[in-house]
Amino acid sequence: MFIRFIILFTVLLLIDYYFFQAIRTISIGWPEAKRIWTYRIYWGFSAFSLLFGIFALITYQNPWFSKYIYLYTFCVIFVVVISKLFGSIFLLADDLQRLFRSLVGFFNLGIAGGGAPQGGISRAKFLSYTALAVSAIPFTSMIYGMVKTAFDFTIRRKTIPISNLPKSFEGLRIAQISDIHSGSFASDEPFRLAVEMIMNEKPDVIFFTGDLVNDRSVEADRHIETWKKLSAPLGVFSILGNHDYGDYVEWETREAKDANLQRLKDIHKEMGWDLLNNEHRILERNGESIGLLGVENWGEALRFPRKGDLVKAKAGMPEVPVKILLSHDPSHWHAQVLKDHTDINLTLSGHTHGFQFGIEIPGFKWSPSQYVYKQWAGLYSNKDQHIYVNRGLGFLGYLGRVGIKPEITILELTSA
Repeated sequence: MFIRFIILFTVLLLIDYYFFQAIRTISIGWPEAKRIWTYRIYWGFSAFSLLFGIFALITYQNPWFSKYIYLYTFCVIFVVVISKLFGSIFLLADDLQRLFRSLVGFFNLGIAGGGAPQGGISRAKFLSYTALAVSAIPFTSMIYGMVKTAFDFTIRRKTIPISNLPKSFEGLRIAQISDIHSGSFASDEPFRLAVEMIMNEKPDVIFFTGDLVNDRSVEADRHIETWKKLSAPLGVFSILGNHDYGDYVEWETREAKDANLQRLKDIHKEMGWDLLNNEHRILERNGESIGLLGVENWGEALRFPRKGDLVKAKAGMPEVPVKILLSHDPSHWHAQVLKDHTDINLTLSGHTHGFQFGIEIPGFKWSPSQYVYKQWAGLYSNKDQHIYVNRGLGFLGYLGRVGIKPEITILELTSA
């Protein structure tokens, strides 16, 4: 841990120093006092960010520091470092080009093209200004993503064709939310807005597909009364996500970790959410039925728990024409559902957050998430089987979203 910290600290320092070369180049010719104060502000902010980062890492295990100091500090450092990195990459590309030309010139008896420009701004200053402009793009975007986009809840609607759908369930309206991550929110107001938006849609049933908290059940305690206001004629059902197990916290004892998980399960019950842990329910409407399965987290990647058990969830389930599965991690769909459980018509997942970064415009969507997950946002189909991946309501790590808005999903079932 200490070695990794030293490596991280060194990398951050190198990025700071390299980007500083642009500041130093631009400040050539400035009055000495102005130049000195510019240097002091630059390095003072860098030192402040790094020291706060160290403090946040030390106090990470404290739930309140984790919530208010660690997350905020991480975000500030993350945004600033990424912005500097973008500018530094631009400077590095030019430095490598000039190095290459110098080497070519050296091995060709010192002949190297490119003399100094006559008049106007120097090449070095031009590149330094360009590097600053380039770094301003991610900085501005990510700050906007924290202030505005993170709370810009968007309702996405999809109609899904289901084979053998009973007539009584034609037009069934499903509201899905996922990845609330309560510990990332300093206020309950966004959740009150989300509840109001969901209830205005008058859904027939509501599904929550995991990650109520970041690490600890205490994060959700003060939001119980808000989420309790969710209701639907067929009920509100939920499952656990990988963060709900408390695996990313160093607990003093195994008993403390188990107590945290049990408390989280109790919170689901207090909110009126029917938590499905490798279980099933039968949804009835006008004398007809469909099946609902809910499993614990099952992730294809080894770092995520594989507690989901579809065989156990199906045990004792009566014959029904349609089955809907709630499974937090979408990798579960192509790893198991498509191969061994072809009787599951629709799977609802979350987990990816759409990476909280990407581009979504009509006819085109992209996110780094697509290089990790085959199904990362929206609806995917394989013959008569479908999966919808919710982009998440909350956020984790970076306290914002760029291009990928938080989502409330409204699905309507129709006969195939």
